Amino acid sequence: MLPCNYACNTASHFSRRAFLGSTAALGLGGFANPASAAELKKSQKRVMVIFLSGGVSQLETWDPKPNTDTGGPFKAIQTSVTGTRISELLPHTAKQAHRLAIVRSLNSISDDHGVGEKIMLTGRKMEPGINYPHIGAVSAKLLGSNESALPGHIQILPKGGSGFNSSDATFLGPKFASVSLGDGKPPADIFRPKDLAADTDAEREAFRQKLNDRFAKSRKSAATEAYTESYTQAERVVKQAEVFDVEKENPKLADRYGRHDFGRHLLLARRLLEAGVTYVKVSHSNYDTHHENFDFHIEQLGEFDRPFAALLDDLADRGMLESTLVVVMSEMGRTPRINDRYGRDHWSKAWSVCMAGAGIKGGVVVGKTNATGTAVTDREVYSGHLFHTYLRAVGLDSTKNFYPNERPVPVADPKTAAIEEALA
Repeated sequence: MLPCNYACNTASHFSRRAFLGSTAALGLGGFANPASAAELKKSQKRVMVIFLSGGVSQLETWDPKPNTDTGGPFKAIQTSVTGTRISELLPHTAKQAHRLAIVRSLNSISDDHGVGEKIMLTGRKMEPGINYPHIGAVSAKLLGSNESALPGHIQILPKGGSGFNSSDATFLGPKFASVSLGDGKPPADIFRPKDLAADTDAEREAFRQKLNDRFAKSRKSAATEAYTESYTQAERVVKQAEVFDVEKENPKLADRYGRHDFGRHLLLARRLLEAGVTYVKVSHSNYDTHHENFDFHIEQLGEFDRPFAALLDDLADRGMLESTLVVVMSEMGRTPRINDRYGRDHWSKAWSVCMAGAGIKGGVVVGKTNATGTAVTDREVYSGHLFHTYLRAVGLDSTKNFYPNERPVPVADPKTAAIEEALA
């Protein structure tokens, strides 16, 4: 990866350490649609988000505008769906269009990196007095199994440290918070040292648990609960260590994904989903192309395209795609106007995302922008519409409520609804 010295360098653009503190988790409360409850039990649903960090250009991906002042130098190519064209920078993805639902009419409100990311991952505009849980925490809460040997909410970062967070679960509680894997590696120092015998380690753990239980009886708090859950998640990761070893995969399959970081991270994500993880988010950076937008998108999308197509094929070959929702999103798009540095700036008013798998209807395009991509002209949607769609796609009733402190909080924005055209 090239260093990200072309980005806007805002603090929120880079990885942020989450802080501890949240309330206890809540019960499922009938979120599964009655018609799909049996299917959920038979085939556990999963969610995977591929997050193109920095703000990928919709004009260089899902909504090209060739031969216009805003379109840039790239052509639009035919896909596996007659009449649907995407950027020539995605030739392998173009062959997967029959599996994709492309939404070209998204207005995500904010042009700020941090705010935009939160809006896209929570499906809500930021409001005073409440923080909404991320889709990963909601997925882990409503789709997860208590028998799972791994945490339900994992995010794979391009670099940085690994660790256990709780702020993205908010009122759902630390059990559903994310475990971050920097460079796809488990948190450091969680594996038993080779010179420590298993019996000795077990005795030490029993003593630690006894002290912890005694402490909790008199001083239990949200912070201690978060710490305890983090430790429990670490133990679960330790017991499933081999899942993280992508070298165990068929070398030919690893070649299809690509022998670079992003390919390896996508392959790891598939292994985690197959091992029972409910939600995995894979980040690919950096698309914050305020200058030399076209050169950087050639590089970044060249790294994204083949592994993404390989992932969809791999999931389909394993019979997992029909139960796994795959979403490609960002925190915003890029401006149709090309600036004087051959770059595109932040743009949230009219851009695109795509979905595949689970209950998504493949081969469809929802919404439309004008000839230059500056405005939505048909079927404008917001992040709330997407959030409802994600939940519906995996068989959940998106109109239900959570009840933190006995106060009803809609699981998805009640002012929006699912994008029916994108659902099978």
